[in-house]
Amino acid sequence: MRALSRGIQPIYAPILHPKHTTRIPIASRLPRSAWTRSFHASASLRTMDLAFDLHDNAGQAKGAPILILHGLFGSKKNNRSISKALARDLSRPIYAVDLRNHGDSGHDREHNYTVLAEDTEAFLKKHNLKDATLIGHSMGAKTVMTMALRDPSCCANIIAVDNAPVDAALASDFPRYVEGMRKVEDAKVKSQKDADQILEPYAKELPVRQFLLTNLIRTSPSDPLKFRIPVRILAHSLDDMADFPSKDPDQTRFNKRALFLRGTKSHYVSDETIPILGRFFPKFELMDIEAGHWIISENPEAFRKAVVEFLKEDE
Repeated sequence: MRALSRGIQPIYAPILHPKHTTRIPIASRLPRSAWTRSFHASASLRTMDLAFDLHDNAGQAKGAPILILHGLFGSKKNNRSISKALARDLSRPIYAVDLRNHGDSGHDREHNYTVLAEDTEAFLKKHNLKDATLIGHSMGAKTVMTMALRDPSCCANIIAVDNAPVDAALASDFPRYVEGMRKVEDAKVKSQKDADQILEPYAKELPVRQFLLTNLIRTSPSDPLKFRIPVRILAHSLDDMADFPSKDPDQTRFNKRALFLRGTKSHYVSDETIPILGRFFPKFELMDIEAGHWIISENPEAFRKAVVEFLKEDE
């Protein structure tokens, strides 16, 4: 199943039935529909405005919008370069969004995929973004999957990067990262160098530490550095980040195109999860990228080519 490395090929979506297993080819495309979602009553009380950067190739990108959502501990800044490249290649405006409790967006004690989806649905409505492509990495991937299954009319298609619609424990790295960041905050450090030294036992790889430390800010010259993300809130939300809110693919299904990209060195989308992909997303396509979990930063060119090829098939 890890042979799809030369371009994007449709694969067979296993649909599992109680008494037997049938393999059916991915069906022909459905036409795009206008976004006509009727919001859940609960959404209006707890949605948060999301900060974003718009990349539109100096106003030249006029096509249907694309949203790109970062992963846990990330921000819209992580996707700046790839957003600019995709806006140029596809002539479509790219909205790089900060999810709640990340980047420049607000903080709230509730952090799970339902509220992340509601925030992003409200963002689409506020900015009148229709026929959008939703791209998400890791936490962002589960967010766009949640949105697609809650209301398929909210988007034209999705691209989920290195995550699957299953309940699965996060890699043990993430609790260690949180522990290290809390140690940095408790030490009230004055420099990035000091923060890096404290964090090193908890995040051995320099690129990972550099990624985590992009969240450090100084509110005034005399103040110690602190994380702009609410580390303690996110620490208590790790179990929710391992969860997936949709449990029954017989009740919720997304019958539009969905691309799943997985890292060849990552465990987040195992072969065992592929039947689940097929049940929730019958028209899914799968492609392997030579990378670990951080596909967009580790292999941006392969990611860019995969996204462009997938989306140009709809033109």
